[in-house]
Amino acid sequence: MKRKLIAAIGIAGMMASIAACGGSDDNASKQDPKDRKGDLTVWLMVDAQSSWPELVKQTNADFNAKYPGVKVNVQYQQWGDKTKKLDAALSGDKFPDVVELGNTETMTYILNGALGEIDAKKYDNSDTWIEGLKDTCSYEGKLYCVPYYAGARVAIYNKDMFKEGTGSDQLPATEDELFKALDKVQDKYKKDNAFSSLYLPGRYWYAAMSYVAGYGGEIATYDEGSKEWKGALSTPEAQKGIQHFVDLVKKYNHGDLTKDEQDHANVMANEKAALLYGNGWEAGSVVDSENSGNPKLKDKIATAGMPGPNGKTLPSFIGGSDLATIAKSKNQDLAQEWISLFTNEKAQAALAEKDILPNNTKQLEPLKNKPETAASANAVPDAWFTPIAPGWAAIEKKETLEIMLLDILKGKSVADATKAADAEINSLINQVS
Repeated sequence: MKRKLIAAIGIAGMMASIAACGGSDDNASKQDPKDRKGDLTVWLMVDAQSSWPELVKQTNADFNAKYPGVKVNVQYQQWGDKTKKLDAALSGDKFPDVVELGNTETMTYILNGALGEIDAKKYDNSDTWIEGLKDTCSYEGKLYCVPYYAGARVAIYNKDMFKEGTGSDQLPATEDELFKALDKVQDKYKKDNAFSSLYLPGRYWYAAMSYVAGYGGEIATYDEGSKEWKGALSTPEAQKGIQHFVDLVKKYNHGDLTKDEQDHANVMANEKAALLYGNGWEAGSVVDSENSGNPKLKDKIATAGMPGPNGKTLPSFIGGSDLATIAKSKNQDLAQEWISLFTNEKAQAALAEKDILPNNTKQLEPLKNKPETAASANAVPDAWFTPIAPGWAAIEKKETLEIMLLDILKGKSVADATKAADAEINSLINQVS
């Protein structure tokens, strides 16, 4: 896949800024580690603060054992405003040296020249990094970030509700069997008008695109002839998947159809849903009292592969995070070393112990047989990802897919809605912002 890295004045401006500020301080990098002084600023998302703070502490300790004169400042960020804060920081002179990025965010920062180049040989298990994560860090044969952890969406269900409705606490293996079970569960709880045997929010585009993938469709495809991306939602395969998703929302969601998936774990925690399609770790959120969960449901919530069309498991979006250095940081060598420690085999094992999917297939393999992680770990090899295209971030920002889904739920035909979505995708997807 070939695209021009420097394709707009904005990119040239960013590159000029980077050149002016310089990269790593070569003189400093040649110093004895014990003589290095200064600060290293690391931006991590709040997940690390709440779920594996001891790993951050250990990484800092290991780093300072080698660089006792360098102070590591870890600053935790919220997903909602992180990119806005990062953009503002990059335009000034106070920016992080290390930054965590969601894997759908990386391409924007690679294309605008914000990220430093990475040498994969410096990192444990780089030869077995999960391909879907490595792809989000790669551009024209170069690497610009390091996979941190992976995620996959699975079925999350209330075993007791299924047992009361069907006589079995196991999730059916096929979609046809699942529909029969959902009908029985819905009938069991029909007195509660807000209860959804399957809670699928209408703006949940990750789920909708999983059904698109289940029918062999794609969001967009790359045309080798024109060297451009083109929207593919109006293809027959994609339309079948979108229609399938919309039909499920209309039949089984008895809550607010216009919501997205951000609070669906709380819906299950409030016992208003028997089945969700969500990130594997959200099963823990359902019962976590510190995150509005319901501890009374402990041992009642389970995960499984989500039955999909054509007798197969529903393909999952491969989620996760990456870690990158900032190109104009003068501490890139230190930043790379901190990332290396934070993602080494020992660190990835610590994440795996918490049922977080590691960044490599070697350490992922044992999790395929662990009950708590089997569904998520087994979903990774066949997972799909958003188009690795210059303008994908603009499509997300404009909520193109969410608007398309809501239009269909309001009565617009799938054909008309997907045609309109493809037109907008075509106008945005090849642009470099």
